[in-house]
Amino acid sequence: MKPDIQPSDLPILDLDAVADELAASGRQVKVLWQYPGSLAFVAKGRDYRSEFHINASDEVTYMIRGTMRLHHRTPEGEESVAVIPEGSTNWMPPNTEHSPRFPSDSFALILERGRLPGEIDRFRWYCPECGVLIHEEEFVVDDYTKDPVSKAYARFFDSEQARTCDECGTVMPRPDQQIN
Repeated sequence: MKPDIQPSDLPILDLDAVADELAASGRQVKVLWQYPGSLAFVAKGRDYRSEFHINASDEVTYMIRGTMRLHHRTPEGEESVAVIPEGSTNWMPPNTEHSPRFPSDSFALILERGRLPGEIDRFRWYCPECGVLIHEEEFVVDDYTKDPVSKAYARFFDSEQARTCDECGTVMPRPDQQIN
């Protein structure tokens, strides 16, 4: 699919204005463009984010406002955290389990490859007590404006069974029950 943008019409975006618009709208995500080779969106932080996302694309994050704690899992299954301060960027290789955690008054620009037809994104939750995988959601993300993260969260947090660890019995609390 070839973009309908001509060289004379290349979009110039004011990221502060996009962040202000997103904050005023109450939405979590504003897609800036979405083509097979390129996807760009601004994400508003979620005060409580606990899942690890996996997608087959490289991912570049630029922190417009605030600081992100980018939790990620190594191939050996160890959790690590990269701190991305305001005005900084990072690159993440494809298929890295990652959990971008940043407060609701923070905003990040995310650049990825558009999803290939039938490509699956995964959202995984691990037990906060013993660390085993307790639940996974899968989505074919054909349109990022559908906000797949919110849909994965709704399905996970609406099910106590999904939030309960089979190994140790710990129940992950709903975000509205979290203590900061």
